Amino acid sequence: RPVLMTAFTFILGVLPLLFAKGAGAMSRIHIGVTVFFGMLIATILGIFFIPGLYYLVQSAVEKIKEKR
Repeated sequence: RPVLMTAFTFILGVLPLLFAKGAGAMSRIHIGVTVFFGMLIATILGIFFIPGLYYLVQSAVEKIKEKR
């Protein structure tokens, strides 16, 4: 839970960069989009994909050990 809170706080904190206006807005928007979606994807991978991958690898290792 603390990991999700930290990640989503960071993601929400970057939102002003996505809607930047004025001088240098294009560079701030590009940085904001990159950081926003990078953190979003990293959070999703870290919370869902990595544990699932660990489970699959652990299951495969256990099956290999049973065959020996």
